[in-house]
Amino acid sequence: MDKTLYPQWLQFTRRHLGLPLEDKKVLDLACGTGDLAVLFAQEKADTYGIDLSEEMLTLAEERALQDDVAVTWLQGDMTKLTDVGVGDFDLITCFDDSLCYLTDLAAVERCFSEVYASLKPGGTFLFDVHSLYQMNEVFPGYMYNEHDEDWAFMWSSYSDDQPNSVLHDLTFFVWRDELEAYEALHEEHHERTYPYQQYQQLLEKVGFSEVAVYGGFNDENLQEETPRWLFQAKRSDRS
Repeated sequence: MDKTLYPQWLQFTRRHLGLPLEDKKVLDLACGTGDLAVLFAQEKADTYGIDLSEEMLTLAEERALQDDVAVTWLQGDMTKLTDVGVGDFDLITCFDDSLCYLTDLAAVERCFSEVYASLKPGGTFLFDVHSLYQMNEVFPGYMYNEHDEDWAFMWSSYSDDQPNSVLHDLTFFVWRDELEAYEALHEEHHERTYPYQQYQQLLEKVGFSEVAVYGGFNDENLQEETPRWLFQAKRSDRS
């Protein structure tokens, strides 16, 4: 991950929450290794992080211990939040295009509905997704390589078989002393996005109001070549 993105997500969150994060109950969906959740905890928020991956949550817990902050880590599915048994959040976030990993619009709608049910009246939902431009123009044919003494990383992206979707092919070569050789590890990541109007319609369908979409971290207007769409939605003040 590009670590410079996390402070930008934090600044976007501060601005759109409209209140200090201190003492607010905050949930970060698809929290991964906990970078953003730890930043929220450092702002003295009552912070929760949820992820499907037990391995990711183990790393997140280690990160929180290293930074001496308290975060409640939960393993679960962001389309089934009410199964986890926590709610009444002031703020729920889902950044780093995590929603693009959901398989279809029905799954996106389930996530939005679960987020709505998990927010306090007046609570805020903030998230981002890849734009159509990023998915259809930037990613197909994209390649990136990086290496160090003990590892190498190769990333290639291709158009997937669904509209506005992409396949990321990732290969890691990690040195193993016990083998005296590099071990190759392979992953495939499928992502899909939709016109921003469809996200807005689904948010309003499940009950959100004051839905706004931006073309960048500083609330830029949408442009044709906007790589990332950022959304704000509010739960109604009514219970």
